[in-house]
Amino acid sequence: MYAIVEILGQQFKVEAGKRLYIHRMNEAERGSAVEFDKVLLIDNEGAVTVGAPVVEGAKVVGEVVSHLRGEKVIVFHKKRRKGYRKRNGHRQDFTEVMIKEIVA
Repeated sequence: MYAIVEILGQQFKVEAGKRLYIHRMNEAERGSAVEFDKVLLIDNEGAVTVGAPVVEGAKVVGEVVSHLRGEKVIVFHKKRRKGYRKRNGHRQDFTEVMIKEIVA
């Protein structure tokens, strides 16, 4: 069983027992339970339920495992023959969520 759920403006495919890395949820404490109710699709062993726009009464329950930072991404801009170079780095903040169950 899996579900497509919208979390903080992004869509994720979630399954029970899997870990999910989403953008930082500052309001969620480590070890606390979180619920996502914007479930767009549920597949229960071949029986697919598609929401219009969301599936009524469905939710995904998870637990916040940790807050962490991703790998550094180097952003490099250059204009050839002009002597223009600019280098910048970025590390995205993530929240690791363990999916406990999908309630359909």
